Amino acid sequence: MKVISAIIATTLMLMAQAAVAQSNYQIRNGDILRVEVIEDPSLNRSVLVSPDGRISMPLTGAIKASGKSIEDIQRELASGLAASFAARPNVFVAVERLAERRAVTPQVPTPDPTIEIFVMGEVGKPGKVTLDPGANVLQAFAEMGGFTRFAASSRVQLRRPSADGSENLVTLDYKAIEAGLSNAGMTVLTEGDIIVVPQRRLFE
Repeated sequence: MKVISAIIATTLMLMAQAAVAQSNYQIRNGDILRVEVIEDPSLNRSVLVSPDGRISMPLTGAIKASGKSIEDIQRELASGLAASFAARPNVFVAVERLAERRAVTPQVPTPDPTIEIFVMGEVGKPGKVTLDPGANVLQAFAEMGGFTRFAASSRVQLRRPSADGSENLVTLDYKAIEAGLSNAGMTVLTEGDIIVVPQRRLFE
C-alpha cells in the first residue's frame, strides 16, 4: 500500500511539474492534450482541440479550450467532473503534441509585367524585344537599334497574329511617322506582335 501511495505521489509531482512548465502556453486549435484523472484512470485519454477550439471529455461534454492556459483547462475539467465524484477530482492536463504549424513561405516580389514582340529583317538588333505594357511602335523602333542601310523603312510591316490563326497586317511608313505626317507610330503593341523591315528594292 505504501508503494502504491509513493507511486501516486510521484506521478502527481511529475504531472504538476509538467503543468507548471506549460502554464504560460495558450492552447491552439489542432493541439493534442493529455488528460489524467487520478481518481478514475478510465477517464485518462488524449483529446484533440477541434477546429472550433473545443475538447470533449466523458461526464463533462465539450468545453472551450483554444486560447486558454493549461491551468484554466484543469480547473474547468475538475469542476465539470466534480458532480460525478464524492470529492473534487485531481485533474492534470499537459500538451501531448502541438498542432502542426504551416511554414511561412517568403513572398517573392512579383516582377513587373512586360510584353514580348519580335523584330525581323533589316534592323540593327533583330530578335525578341521586351517592352513595357502600353509601349508603342516608336518605342519599339528605338529598342531595335535602328535600320540597316538596306531597309525599306517606308514599308515596315506590323503583323499581329489572331486567335483564329489568321494575321492582321499594317504597313508603317517610318519616314512619314518621323516627319509627323502619320500617327501610326503611336500604335500600341501587344504580346506576340511581329515587326518586319523588308529589304529595299533597287532604286527605292
